[in-house]
Parts: sequence; structure tokens; C-alpha cells
Amino acid sequence: MLSTFDFLAMAPSGGSFFGIPMLYFLILGGSMLVSWLVSSKLKSRFREHSEAPLQFSGREIAEKMLSDAGIHDVKVISTPGRLTDHYNPSDKTVNLSESVYNMRNVAAAAVAAHECGHAVQHAKAYAWLTFRSKMVPMTQLASKLMNVIFMISIVGMFALQIPGLLWIVVACLAVTSLFAVVTLPVEFDASKRALAWMEGSGIAGSMDQGRARNALFWAAMTYMVAAISSLAWLAYYLFRLLGQGDD
Repeated sequence: MLSTFDFLAMAPSGGSFFGIPMLYFLILGGSMLVSWLVSSKLKSRFREHSEAPLQFSGREIAEKMLSDAGIHDVKVISTPGRLTDHYNPSDKTVNLSESVYNMRNVAAAAVAAHECGHAVQHAKAYAWLTFRSKMVPMTQLASKLMNVIFMISIVGMFALQIPGLLWIVVACLAVTSLFAVVTLPVEFDASKRALAWMEGSGIAGSMDQGRARNALFWAAMTYMVAAISSLAWLAYYLFRLLGQGDD
């Protein structure tokens, strides 16, 4: 996915501020503001829930949830970094960041259970996860093409005024936007599975379940913001492309 700087460099001319349409700045500013607000709220909530102790570490939570789901071919491993937690379906590993892997608090438990939710989806061949996995190669290709066009736009001084290149941009954004939208049901379902397991297993009390639900809600909101932002950029460049045909 392109950064906001990438889009700024590729913005087509013909606008009212340095040759860039004001709508561009509205989308750019709105996306950055909402993203910052959600990110700040997420960090605040996770700091708060990290102070709520739990007797199990993230690793123990993950291993127990996998075992309860009858999944014995998935490994739980520690991965460097912060917020690097993910499930890798290719080698069947639940990768937990160092803090989540070792810490014993509600935030770590929620994250660990969420990633195991993806492992459960994989084991049950959850349709949206399967579809998203099949989209990965195409999405990676689209992102690479966008990077190439970004470089061309720098050299060519807003070369996206060329209809052919703009068509490619719209096509690539369509792919990445679809991927972002498909990610939403995958992430929400993983959280739903995680919370259902935490409640059913009695791993946490009612108050801790509420904290876990809140932490996962704000984590999911980051994906929602990314999807809306991606769709907004797709609509913007599509309208620009269609507008060129009217000139």
C-alpha cells in the first residue's frame, strides 16, 4: 500500500493549489487525521489493558486456545519487534511479538487469542481467509507496480497525467482496496473467535473479557480506517481518470 507521501508525489495537475486539486488535500488530511486518532486511541487502550494482570502469558494463552480447538500442527513462536504479531498460514506458525509472547496481561492475551483465531480460520478453511490468501500475490504485484509508477512520476514531474499510467494506478488501487476490504471480515471474525474462546474457557473474568473486547475493537478499527482510506483514494483517481476523458 502506498504511503501518503507517495500519493502526494503522484497527484495529477489541474487543481487550485500548486496544481493539485483541493479534494486531494481533503482526502489526504482526513485520512491522516483519522488514522492518527485511531492509532492514538489504540495505543492508549493497550497501555491501559497492559496494566491489567493475568496469570497466563501470551504464549500460554495461544497454546491453550490451539489445543482446545484441536489444532496440534501450529507452533507458537516469538518474533522481534513491537506490534509484529501475525499468523503465517504457509508454515503454520502463530508469531507473537516479544512483549505479547512473554507478558501476563489482558492486552497480551487478547492479541495472542486473536492470532490463534486466524489459525482456527485456517484449520476450518474459512472462506474469507482463503480468498485473502489467494489475493496476496496479486496485491504484492500491484504494490510493486505502484512503487515503479511512483518513481516514474518523480522523474516525469507528475507523469500520471498520462492516461495509460493513470489506468494502471486505478487498477492497482482496485486490487489493494479489495484486499483491504476483504481483510475486514477476516480480522473481525478472528476477534470474535478469540473472545468466544476466552469467555467459554473461563480464562479471564467478566471485567477482563470486557477489556479484551475493547482492545480488539480498537485494533480492528485500524483495518477499518485503512480500508476506507484506500477506497477514498481509488474513488479520487478513478474520478480523475474519468474527468480526463471529458477534457
